[in-house]
Amino acid sequence: MKRIGWLGLCAVMALASDMAPDRYMGYVRFLASPELKGRRTGTPECDRAAEYIAEQFKKAGLQPIGGSYFQQYEVTAKTGLGKNDALVILGTKKSEPLRETVDFVPLNLSGNGSVSGQVVFVGYGISAPEYRYDDYSGVDADGKVVLVLRHEPKELADKNQLADSGIESKVVNAKLHGARGVLLVNRPSDDDTLDKFRLLTATGDYGIVVDQIAMSVANELLAPAHESVAQVVGEIDRETKPRPFAIQDVKAELRVDLTEEKRATRNVLGYLPGETPEYIVIGAHYDHLGLGEQDSLDPSMTGTVHPGADDNASGTAGVMELAGHFARMGKQKRGFLFLCFSGEEEGLLGSAWYVNHPLKPLADAAAMINMDMIGRLRDNKVYVGGMGTGSTFKPIVTAATDKEHFAADESQMGGYGASDHTSFTTKQIPTLFFFSGLHSDYHKASDTADKINAPDAIRLLDEVADISESLAEAPQRPEFIRVQEPAHAGSVSSSGSSGYGPYFGSIPDFGGPANGVRFSDVRDGSPAAKAGFKAGDVMVEFDGKPIQNLYDFTYALRAHKPGDTVKVKVLRDGKPVEADVLLTKRN
Repeated sequence: MKRIGWLGLCAVMALASDMAPDRYMGYVRFLASPELKGRRTGTPECDRAAEYIAEQFKKAGLQPIGGSYFQQYEVTAKTGLGKNDALVILGTKKSEPLRETVDFVPLNLSGNGSVSGQVVFVGYGISAPEYRYDDYSGVDADGKVVLVLRHEPKELADKNQLADSGIESKVVNAKLHGARGVLLVNRPSDDDTLDKFRLLTATGDYGIVVDQIAMSVANELLAPAHESVAQVVGEIDRETKPRPFAIQDVKAELRVDLTEEKRATRNVLGYLPGETPEYIVIGAHYDHLGLGEQDSLDPSMTGTVHPGADDNASGTAGVMELAGHFARMGKQKRGFLFLCFSGEEEGLLGSAWYVNHPLKPLADAAAMINMDMIGRLRDNKVYVGGMGTGSTFKPIVTAATDKEHFAADESQMGGYGASDHTSFTTKQIPTLFFFSGLHSDYHKASDTADKINAPDAIRLLDEVADISESLAEAPQRPEFIRVQEPAHAGSVSSSGSSGYGPYFGSIPDFGGPANGVRFSDVRDGSPAAKAGFKAGDVMVEFDGKPIQNLYDFTYALRAHKPGDTVKVKVLRDGKPVEADVLLTKRN
């Protein structure tokens, strides 16, 4: 017996749920357990999570596709230190060879290669014109090796003003200023222990070599300028004013040789056929941050398990619970494809791979429903994204939301955002996105299973089930609608932040080429669209700066302000196309 029929305007009957909080929490606890070590893509623990999900799909009676519950693809993993890493300092009193892991250690986001150059001190390595702060002002870093402090100036850190204090941003900013290498050092208030090398997966080459150095080495570099780390940090923090300077006659030679390998990872999928070939996709990502690495928002806990109970064991558990629910219900008019993605935290890699290598025809996908972080509902509020992308979504979602007495935030009408539904929106599939909101444990080791609100998560799953069945049983599938939204992020990130600064309007293809940023879509009415750019273009240059990856583009864009006109070069079918883009204000 079908749980809900298509009645008038999708009126929903109040029937008892067959989804269970205890079973749901069992799924969450397993995925967020210490044994799975945070489910980092490309690790054995992520594979173990995939096998567990496949077991639940099989137990529920879902069908494999092509004889398997898995779709395999590869990511690049930087796995360890090579045999040829070296750092040599010339022009100081220090003559003995520097020792790897004691005096210096290459960072896992470093490119491989050898460089040398004069050493230039560039403070915290931050350029933030919106706050009138630029550590590169008045100094030439082109062709040099820059010495950079970690974190940010104390006063601005206290005000939480700068968003570019992360290591990735410092590295990209150095590259955009022409630096050939980066030497990163902790502040005196930090632990001077060098970071241990940790696995890094699914990242492109940052195009610059990067070492972390010990405080003693940094002081040797600064000594010819009659400075020390403590002195320059104290002065910058007191004045909240950049103080870059070249260190005369001091050179650094860096050689980085990290080991890399291709690692297999898997999307997990199970299919419930309907009476027609059409189907509804219900998805979530099951990967997380592993041991945190540079993605942790609690650097003091880097190297410990980041369980990811809410992000996104909660959504993955929801997919498994809904799979069992619909399997018990029997055949619907349209079928259901249950998809759990890896690689989301590295940039929507799993969902991007799936939509570019679908195992069921995308033309038969009537809608995609994505759940990410659904386990921490507060104040009875649920965020529902993508409402504007489906012609029939509004009455269906409203009826289901009212039945569960949720207060729905539907402000994000378009189908773009920092989760896997974005990949389906780029293929013009109507999408809905369910999210219970950010919290203080996001991307931290404290995102644990004991904080999951299972009863409310089940209520939300009841809503998703109602919506899914209404879509499965509707006489007509929803038509895809392109939503012209106010200016959002110039790019979609996995952090969930819309960022700041000027607006460009492209949507990146996270499974794009190694060099450049391919546009999977361009927002209607955006600066990029008005300049004539379109889906499939590959950006290779922005305002004269070479663009190798999304980090380059994001930082190059942030260096400008609304009203600036920049020249952008893309490759279209392998041929260069250039246009001037007038950047506008971001909402």
